[in-house]
Amino acid sequence: MIAKIDNPDHVTSAEIVVGIPSYNEADSIAVPVDVASQGLLKHFADHSSVIINVDNHSSDGTQEAFLNTPTKIPKIYVSTPEEVKGKGHNLRNLFEVAAELKAKAIVTVDADLKSMTPRWIQHLAEPLFDGYDYVVPIYTRHKYDGTITKNIAYPLVRTLYGLRVRQPIGGDFGISGKLARCYLVEKTWSEDVSNFGIDIWMTTVAIGRHFKVCQTFMGSPKIHRTKDPASDLGPMFCQVVGTIFQLMMDFEFLWKDTFESRPSTVYGFGLGDRNDPPEVKVTRDRLHDLFLSGARDYRDLWKKVLSPENWREVQKLKKTKWEKFYFPSVVWAHMLFDFAVAYRSPDCDRVELLNAFMPFYFARTLSFVNKTRDMDSNEAEVYMENISRVFEEEKHYLLQRWDQSLKEHGVAKVADLLASESPD
Repeated sequence: MIAKIDNPDHVTSAEIVVGIPSYNEADSIAVPVDVASQGLLKHFADHSSVIINVDNHSSDGTQEAFLNTPTKIPKIYVSTPEEVKGKGHNLRNLFEVAAELKAKAIVTVDADLKSMTPRWIQHLAEPLFDGYDYVVPIYTRHKYDGTITKNIAYPLVRTLYGLRVRQPIGGDFGISGKLARCYLVEKTWSEDVSNFGIDIWMTTVAIGRHFKVCQTFMGSPKIHRTKDPASDLGPMFCQVVGTIFQLMMDFEFLWKDTFESRPSTVYGFGLGDRNDPPEVKVTRDRLHDLFLSGARDYRDLWKKVLSPENWREVQKLKKTKWEKFYFPSVVWAHMLFDFAVAYRSPDCDRVELLNAFMPFYFARTLSFVNKTRDMDSNEAEVYMENISRVFEEEKHYLLQRWDQSLKEHGVAKVADLLASESPD
């Protein structure tokens, strides 16, 4: 959905493309543009390259800020139509242009990065020339940055698909030209994917379609605009979680036969620079209030979706003060599985369901913060690893609930009927 292309250097081919998706990023985009140019010149001088800003028709001068940033690497500006927004739309445009340029390697980086170094380009692109198709970053983040990743995306991806990729929605990736062309014809694209669901979709499709996936140490922390987890999530939460749940339906044939996870190949050496990322403030009492208001607003839906055991756990959680609030990992895994099962129901109002699930995310985040307040980043990461192991150990619960739902909605009955009519 390309409405505008500005190609002042008349680029017609490029082996490496660095893409920067944006919407109203005039005040920040110069940093990743400048650093990307340095990285390409320093580490890939013998390859033809281009930097592409894939934009959502920004009104704040993003295009001018991008094109006016001095670089020795050529640049292309691409925009969606004025009424079309969404990061997924931007990246689809990036893949289309990269395919036209016959790119072998594509790197995407966020437009609000403040800590990016030239090595990021090297670390994300280098594995692509070694035969890998998808490169996921490993970088230090504050223990309260990326709580959707910590509590939902990471444990679910490794539990479902058997590969441990710590930042499946990290925002900065390396993508082979072959995988980018696959994305353009992939049948699981949805409206959520066109928006904030794009990162988890790319990661899941890369794993599910059996492309070669690895992780890479970035060498410096990720510093960007952060938000209090208790602040308004907007549509982002529902688009990410909705995409995860939808892909569970699309890739059921894969994850139902996956029973253990394995680490991916990792490029680089350690975490590199020890600079600490900026602190993320968390308003704990606000998280608690959001959970309690959800308990009032969605009581009937919660009771319908949750198993009887989990519904009883909700009654206990409602009585717990925020200072002492603790959400057991087993209960959290079971509740997340309950909502995933409910999402696949043909008579489900999925928008309402995802909004009803959000208060549990706030509750789990509060529990995570309370549990890790006195931990350093490494200790919090160990705790996160233990949570993910709980998810894997409880996968039997998901399988049981999922198959029960299939029977209730007639899918298994059809299969049984076909089997009964087969000749002996």
